[in-house]
Formats: sequence, C-alpha cells, structure tokens
Amino acid sequence: MTFIQSAHEKIQGCIFCHLLQEKKDPENLILYRSAHSFIILNKYPYNNGHLMVVPLQHTNELSQLSRDARNDLMDHTDHCIKAIKEVYKPEGFNLGMNLGAAGGAGIREHLHMHIVPRWTGDTNFMPVLADTKSMPQHLDESFKNLEPYFRRLK
Repeated sequence: MTFIQSAHEKIQGCIFCHLLQEKKDPENLILYRSAHSFIILNKYPYNNGHLMVVPLQHTNELSQLSRDARNDLMDHTDHCIKAIKEVYKPEGFNLGMNLGAAGGAGIREHLHMHIVPRWTGDTNFMPVLADTKSMPQHLDESFKNLEPYFRRLK
C-alpha cells in the first residue's frame, strides 16, 4: 500500500482523469473507452486479469452519476467478466467498489468498480509472511491477452 500511495502522489490531481487526458491507452493499460466510462487493467492487481471500470465523470459519489453512466458502469462490468472468463477461465470473481478512506479506497476521489478473477487456492503464504504478492503474468501480457476481446466491442 505504501508503494501504491507513493506512486499515486507523483501525479497532481486525479490519476484516472490524468490517464484519460494522456491519450496513451496501451501504455496506460486502458483497454476500452465508451461514452461514460473506460476499462483499465489494475496496475497493482490482486490477481492476473484484475480490471477496473471507471466512470469518465470525476466523482466519488455513485449518486452523482447519471442513470446512463451507472448503466454503462454495470454493462462494462459484465463485459469484463465475459472477457476474463474467455481469457483466464476463473472459478469465481470478486466485484466491488471501495468508497471512502474507511471503505478501503486507494483512489478516494474517483469511484471505480473492481473486477477480480478468483481461483480456488489463489491465496497463499506470501502476502502474510513476506508482504508480497507474486503474479505469474506481466501486465503487458495481460493487456495483450484481453485487448482482442475489447477491440470487438468497438
């Protein structure tokens, strides 16, 4: 968490808004953009294929999104589940938003939906004993594996 927060602090303002303005989607791991949201690989994933759906509107309140934006958020959450099933064949998923500091939000100012693929036995002793999570696949490879699915949506 210290590493995540220090990397986030190097950007002035909201990291999600900053990434959107850069227009460097492959470099920034953005897989897809729609009228109301975008889909991005989590740079600090819990598991391979960990995606996030982020509204274009800068807000930390779900109630501030329009009905179209909320529908888009859920439609793209469904697309992420389908893409991850196709590419990674997980046994389950964790879906959710962490809202506010007490809710565990790492990026508190801009809400986003996490889609985390899960497999039986995907937790181990490394996070507990070594404060380390091992990832068998590099983010660039995850992007290359998932990108064809989202290209079909365009």
